[in-house]
Amino acid sequence: MADTAASPIHHRTRRRRRGPGLPGVPWLTGLAALLCLATLLPLLALLVTAFGSEGGAFAHYAETVLGRYVANTLVLAALVGAGAALIGVAAAWLVSMCRFPGRRLFSLLLVLPLAMPGYVSAYAYTYLLQHPGPVQTMLRDITGWGPRDYWFPDIRSVGGAAFVLMMVLYPYVYLLARTAFMQQSAGAFEAARTLGSPPWRAFCGVAMPLARPAIVGGLALALMETLADYGTVAHFGVETFTTAIYRTWFSMGDRVAAVQFALILVGFVLLVVALERAGRGGRRFADTRAGRPFTPLALTGWRAAAAIFVCAAPVALGFAIPALTLLGVGLSIDVDWLDARTVGLIGNTLTLAGVGAAVTVLVAVVIAYARRLSPGRLTTALAHLATFGYAVPGAVIAVGLLLPLGAFDQWLHKLTMATFGFGTGLLLTGTIAAVVFAYVVRFLAVSLNGVDAGLARIAPSLDGASRTLGAGPLRTFVRVHAPLLSGGLFTALLITFVDIMKELPATLILRPFNFDTLAIRAYRLASDERLEMAAIPSLYIVAVGLLPVILLSRQIARTGQRPAAAPRPFEAAVLALPGETPAGDAAERRAGEGGAQPL
Repeated sequence: MADTAASPIHHRTRRRRRGPGLPGVPWLTGLAALLCLATLLPLLALLVTAFGSEGGAFAHYAETVLGRYVANTLVLAALVGAGAALIGVAAAWLVSMCRFPGRRLFSLLLVLPLAMPGYVSAYAYTYLLQHPGPVQTMLRDITGWGPRDYWFPDIRSVGGAAFVLMMVLYPYVYLLARTAFMQQSAGAFEAARTLGSPPWRAFCGVAMPLARPAIVGGLALALMETLADYGTVAHFGVETFTTAIYRTWFSMGDRVAAVQFALILVGFVLLVVALERAGRGGRRFADTRAGRPFTPLALTGWRAAAAIFVCAAPVALGFAIPALTLLGVGLSIDVDWLDARTVGLIGNTLTLAGVGAAVTVLVAVVIAYARRLSPGRLTTALAHLATFGYAVPGAVIAVGLLLPLGAFDQWLHKLTMATFGFGTGLLLTGTIAAVVFAYVVRFLAVSLNGVDAGLARIAPSLDGASRTLGAGPLRTFVRVHAPLLSGGLFTALLITFVDIMKELPATLILRPFNFDTLAIRAYRLASDERLEMAAIPSLYIVAVGLLPVILLSRQIARTGQRPAAAPRPFEAAVLALPGETPAGDAAERRAGEGGAQPL
């Protein structure tokens, strides 16, 4: 095995790098740069407010509650990271490298928890495990114990929140680790076995180090989602930075302190990204030879039973139990599942998710195509900056947008009052435009990585042929690139749509007055302890989220049949880290097609 960063092929491909064959379009590059810089507006607003404003009670918070926020956030991240890594790597190894009954089915089912938002799972487990819930009620009925005669773990705790989050976030580690395991050649592993290493030692000494970049990448995604979570920790009463931001701004009215909390949370996110970069060390591991596929290890007896349990438990705890609990609760209450209010909530949800996804994908197309026409450090740096929003929690983005949008509305209102004698009110703050802006900042990385991966698979010769026939860049995109990108654009649109539909804090903070969505309705009902009623909107969210998860499972399964292939747009859109180009550098990869493939 060799490190491609130090291989001769690597340096040779850098010298042969060239553009795709079409001249750049200055106005398109300028528009892409403007859009990329606009995504940094929330962060810039936070910095200006934090360092340019006086007041706020942050010093008081630092003496009283900051330590608790830091401790809860770190403990939560540590527990979720350890659990997600253990579950994800173990399941990925078993379904990729072992043969046991149900292996193919489990390879698909293990992705299902991605369709279950953390806050929805929290509602289900709260109903199931709380003191008046069915589990403890049955326990008292069987044993005859009273309320004070036994101890039962409290689901409304840091441990409960960590359990729920690791059960819905482990697929990030599982997907990347499974892809890495399936792309490994059997040669190194079998060489270790030939030298006397048992399977477990060969796994730890050979397979795990080769898959380390993928595992660390998936773990980083799970940790960033943990830091960004609001619905789960708020429902369980766990005080973290996301709940602190919301409470400080909207309950205590301290804007400056909320902004400072937001910047601390951004610091945590940047630390996670830095640790991910350090974990990879700038290296990519590859097999320099065309290795043959790995022959799965046959498991029988208790080993097969243990493998089935290891794979079935995460599926049951992360998806089946919460989904069946919500379904049972929803069917047990006598309400109309499609009353006028629910129809309105569905319409609002589809409107926000549809508009947000369409705008986000359109922005991604502009940035990706400008980068293809004008490859260079500037466009690459701007594209990486544009994807930074994926690593920033929705609550932070919402607070960062409220500041400049509110200031603009106030300035415009005063201007029209002084000039024309009437005010404009709030044109941007508290409107769908503000919510869509937040969605673009938050989820641009998902769409951009998918579009980038699709463009990287289009041969530059097609661009050159189009130019030879007299077509300009825009006509080439419409006639050549758009048809070839249709599948990738659709999957990017679908994934972004579902991510927006599940987004809670940004929608909760920025939505127009009396404009609720399914996520907000479920959150408010659960906050009022009306968990039975919260089951219905929660089930709608899960049902819609199942479609892209099923497509993802099938796509990853196909990937296993072509070990050395480059990632497809759907995989890249879901699995790529913020700031990464999932397909790699297209020119480098095309020039080195005969050499190593990154794992």
